[in-house]
Amino acid sequence: MTLKPLNIGFGNIVPSGRIVSIVQADSAPTKRMIQEARERHMLVDATNGRKTRSIILVDSEHLILSAIHPETVAQRLDT
Repeated sequence: MTLKPLNIGFGNIVPSGRIVSIVQADSAPTKRMIQEARERHMLVDATNGRKTRSIILVDSEHLILSAIHPETVAQRLDT
């Protein structure tokens, strides 16, 4: 497992080896995931007050909200 840092916007960094999935934040099921994570205190908001465009699920079951498009996060993950 690599722990290469991944920039998810606004100076926020996630260890890339901990990422399980990256999804868009515009559907009803993902909005429910966000609400459930907030209630369980497992939500990290890294949007800096901007619109949430992607949700990053990590192996600790935390959800990380990012204002960066999922495609952009995935491209950063590949490099």
